[in-house]
Amino acid sequence: MTDLTPEPIMQLALGFMAAKHLFVANEVGLFEYLGDGPIALDQLAARVGIPRRTLRILADAMVALGLVERREGLYQNAPVAAAFLSGRSPTDLRPVLRLFHHISYPTWLRLEDVVRSGQAQTRHGRFTEAEQRIFSAGVAAFTAGTAQALAATYDFGRHHRLLDLGGGTGSFLIAILRQHGRLEATLFELPPAAAVAGEQLSREALSSKIQIAAGDFFTDPLPEGHDVVLIANVVHLFSPERNCALLGRLRPCVRERARLLLVDLWTDPTHTQPLTAALMAGEFLAITGEGDVYSVEEMQAWLKQTGWRVVEHKPLAGATSLIVAEAG
Repeated sequence: MTDLTPEPIMQLALGFMAAKHLFVANEVGLFEYLGDGPIALDQLAARVGIPRRTLRILADAMVALGLVERREGLYQNAPVAAAFLSGRSPTDLRPVLRLFHHISYPTWLRLEDVVRSGQAQTRHGRFTEAEQRIFSAGVAAFTAGTAQALAATYDFGRHHRLLDLGGGTGSFLIAILRQHGRLEATLFELPPAAAVAGEQLSREALSSKIQIAAGDFFTDPLPEGHDVVLIANVVHLFSPERNCALLGRLRPCVRERARLLLVDLWTDPTHTQPLTAALMAGEFLAITGEGDVYSVEEMQAWLKQTGWRVVEHKPLAGATSLIVAEAG
């Protein structure tokens, strides 16, 4: 016991400060401005447009966290910030931080109330127009690696028409169609998200191969005629009962042997691994009031109950993995 210190607890407790510093640094464009190269604090403050005194606090916090370097009085991005936060590389995490800053962080302030009561007023599908844009862009950036991994891992060559239920901005469809151009696809989303998806996809060369349908997949008719259905990062938003209902509604809409691809933060039976999933469970709970993370075994049981045969489970990118099922 003499070797124990409270340091691990304090590091966790101070985590919100590190996160908020990061969100604000991203919001004021710190990493973007530092992308031009080393710069003195006075010049940086003039470019960013905030007081030197407060910018110094923010910049030094980023130095302490290893995202910014300070050498001979000049500040510059550390390699990891240059690669992912400067806006000068293919992988841009700035939309993810904006999502966490504007939507997730305020939502987490209500976590205690949700945990104590077991109830929350869902924000999913009820964002303002500005919030919906931030949410859609953030989720697309957060899942970009997973979308690429799915396109490269699963054999879409056996299919002709792909339905993406709750597909956000269509980022998964674009990644898949870039590698499997003969596919035709349908994106089904709630009306506000479908509107944002339409704007995003209109700028894509592959947009002519994607139809957009707006509706609620729990109550509205589901598009038919597809031989593969993708449900990515959707199951964690809903309760077991509603997820079973969705799987049951979907089964009559596809022919026998059609494939169902379920991409999510599938956990082990204890719901503690991967760590990312265990932590994100609080996010999903607070956002919808019923969200959670689920184990591979739980999803396999739901599939069997609703007329699907489990084919395989395989890793994708980071903490996400893929469960493949087939209509029985």
